Amino acid sequence: MTDPASAAAYGPRGQSSPGQFTQTPETTGWAGWVVFAGTLMIMLGLFHAIQGVVALFNDEYFLVGSSGLTVQLDYTAWGWVHLIGGVVVLLAGIGLLAGQTWARVVGILLAIVSAVTSFAFIAAYPVWSSIVIAIDVIIIFALSMHGQELRRR
Repeated sequence: MTDPASAAAYGPRGQSSPGQFTQTPETTGWAGWVVFAGTLMIMLGLFHAIQGVVALFNDEYFLVGSSGLTVQLDYTAWGWVHLIGGVVVLLAGIGLLAGQTWARVVGILLAIVSAVTSFAFIAAYPVWSSIVIAIDVIIIFALSMHGQELRRR
């Protein structure tokens, strides 16, 4: 028995219309986790951008001097890394919510880079960096396990 609503969405042969957002037949409740990961990526991008702006304008804000960091860079350099990285993560999150396949791969790679960067920054602001690393782990899990469920065809 064929459901008329699904036949209308997929067409007579189960094919979707060009540019139409489709769900694969294997779509599970985990599709919500992918949307959650895209939203977290947008938030993470904003967090990194804010942290970068703070590092650019107020070097004394952080608990440890730049010589106490894992990677010894000036906070101005760290500020630019966080600002540019934050904007890229934000754009990938928007692409993921739009159903772009490239955004899934880019999202996983950026979450890995974000976690490593935050680990290097952990001496300066440990609680903030730990929260960002935890968000990165959730993003990596959701995108690697269930990212195909929001794919555009």
